[in-house]
Amino acid sequence: MSSLDQDQRLHPSCRDKTTVSSDSSDAHELAKQPLQGLKLASHAVLEEAQQRGRLKCSKCGGSRMFFCYTCCSLVGVTVQEIPLIRLPVKIDIIKHPNETDGKSTAIHAKILAPSDVTIYTYPCIPDYEKDKVVLVFPGPGAVSVQDVMKYLLDRTDSDSYYSSDEPCIKRLKSKEVQGATHTAENPESGTPDEAKGFESKVYPLERVVFIDSTWNQTNKISTDERLQDLLRVELKMRKTCFWRRQKGKPDTYLATIEAIYYFLKDLHEHCLAQKYDGEYDNLLFFYSYLHSVVNQAKTSAGKC
Repeated sequence: MSSLDQDQRLHPSCRDKTTVSSDSSDAHELAKQPLQGLKLASHAVLEEAQQRGRLKCSKCGGSRMFFCYTCCSLVGVTVQEIPLIRLPVKIDIIKHPNETDGKSTAIHAKILAPSDVTIYTYPCIPDYEKDKVVLVFPGPGAVSVQDVMKYLLDRTDSDSYYSSDEPCIKRLKSKEVQGATHTAENPESGTPDEAKGFESKVYPLERVVFIDSTWNQTNKISTDERLQDLLRVELKMRKTCFWRRQKGKPDTYLATIEAIYYFLKDLHEHCLAQKYDGEYDNLLFFYSYLHSVVNQAKTSAGKC
């Protein structure tokens, strides 16, 4: 089971402000089964693939389980056997270049929502429109998901009012798109992330940016000039259930796939104003399975 127990990059979130239940036994049970109640596709295909063991990726030859994190292609399972999800907004993930692809949960999002997720390797960052894009990252001035639309609309109105008087701020020129990873050359990964023809379901928000790296390496990306004008969004009231958190870091530091999932869930409820009915639960398809496998291994080893 050790091959599945990988130290994955975490997405930094804010400190949880919820009140812990006084019933310690209930809290203990929730901690043991944090992913219960999700509306997920059957894990039978992953169970069968795990029994077959690791296979070689047909593209790079690497030994992989379920998918190749280098080529962003499925290994041992087919695209027809996994859930594919459409998202209400486009997702961009900026990955730190010094981190190993195999340690990231960001690849889960790309494989499960191939048409709506793009992964870039820093320093490649697109040239974003600040009125249509937000950065999910904690810090001074960060707002909650509930307030995202209000702040974006205020920005849009303000920019329209001052457009004739205020010159645009010159931004750093983005590197070529070839710096992005996981392009549409891979048929299993979906079509390229193209703005043309895409209409966001949450006007004016069109795109959401996440940083994929260890906490100690986030500063270089988060302070990049190309991201400074973006509205920052802070995920609150959330705790990670990742099985190997970064040493010395609180449980409010989410894995990247967790951060994407919780953002979309909050967006659905607070911005689309719709009752959430598991629409994005399958983003945790791989994550929830690995979580159960690792916990079972720990239990068998007497570590739980």
